[in-house]
Amino acid sequence: MPPSKRIVTKQLGELLVERGIIGEAQLEKALKVQKDKGGLIGQILVSMGFAKEEEIAQALTVQYGFPYLPLECYDINAEAIKMIPENVATQYNLIAIDKIGDLMTIAMSNPLNYQAVEDVEIIAKCKVQVFVSTMTDINNAIKKYYGKK
Repeated sequence: MPPSKRIVTKQLGELLVERGIIGEAQLEKALKVQKDKGGLIGQILVSMGFAKEEEIAQALTVQYGFPYLPLECYDINAEAIKMIPENVATQYNLIAIDKIGDLMTIAMSNPLNYQAVEDVEIIAKCKVQVFVSTMTDINNAIKKYYGKK
């Protein structure tokens, strides 16, 4: 089980309203879509054009205490990439960033996916430290480092 993080008891939607990123009416519309179709509220807000991916990622860092890591300018360790199969990276929308000793750093769009973290720990045979990044940043990194044909 990942180490416990400081958890803010507010829901993601409440945090976004509090920060002025979305309005109450936008949150209500997104919650209705979530109730009808399912999905993650952050992704729904982005798909509806109410929030940017970066705003959602940064709000998740506030909510759960995971650090935010924008990947576009980050140099990813090629040896760490080789430790995680492409299908695992794609399935969980995560990317290995670095490995020092028995600690692997990964970036993922859903830091609460504990199954993903456990799987990476088993595959890489090490502990995992999680950073939050946007889905787009991670997808771009997967394409770049796994060399999509």
